[in-house]
Amino acid sequence: MEKNCKQSSVEKIPGILGGMGPEATVDLMKRIIALTPALDDVDHLRCIVDNNPKVPSRMKAIIDGDGEDPGPCMADMGKRLETWGADFLVIPCNTAHHYYYNVAEAVDIPVVHLIDLVVETVISQNPGIKKAGVLASTAVLMTKLYESRFAARGVDVVYPDETVQGDLLGVIRRVKAGETGEAVRKDFADICAHLSGRGAEVGILGCTELGIIADKDLPIASVDAADVLAREIVAVAREGKTPHTETAAP
Repeated sequence: MEKNCKQSSVEKIPGILGGMGPEATVDLMKRIIALTPALDDVDHLRCIVDNNPKVPSRMKAIIDGDGEDPGPCMADMGKRLETWGADFLVIPCNTAHHYYYNVAEAVDIPVVHLIDLVVETVISQNPGIKKAGVLASTAVLMTKLYESRFAARGVDVVYPDETVQGDLLGVIRRVKAGETGEAVRKDFADICAHLSGRGAEVGILGCTELGIIADKDLPIASVDAADVLAREIVAVAREGKTPHTETAAP
């Protein structure tokens, strides 16, 4: 008897360029499962995941300026995911969106643009917002991934001051090293309070590691990029939503 492993003609298959970092990729998968209405295994989404921690370091390439270009590796991952059957792609790493076009130009399927999606989410949830705070890797600040998109929508971006930004980068590195306990959570909460004190109306958790350690009672209203991405995946795959892509640089 032939086994029926066919994909529903309605559902779409997300392809996930993972490993940046590995725990953030697993965290995204957990969020997708939690957001998917299901009574049994078959009700969940089929996902194709390349959890590849061997992607060249985005921090070395952008911050240090002497690392290997991650773009070609990410483009190759995207092409493989498409070949394996993905209907659309997602990149669960904010910093890696500096290389978004390497992926988008290498495939013939949609690639969700997480940064643009988060910006639209923040604005839609906070009408009239004037200052959005960004909590992210220093590489995100250097590439102005959020700043340029918010500026196009008339919103100023607030970052931690230089010293605290260094502390935040340290927090991100600690999570990548496996530290997720009370101490790193408190340090992150203190950074959030600092950002609020600089006038940010909303704090964007613009690094997927930060969503892992973000407690519900942070001292600033927040939008978690990982949560936004998980909701987009479920909406596209289950509900027929058109993937939020970007076809031209801001």
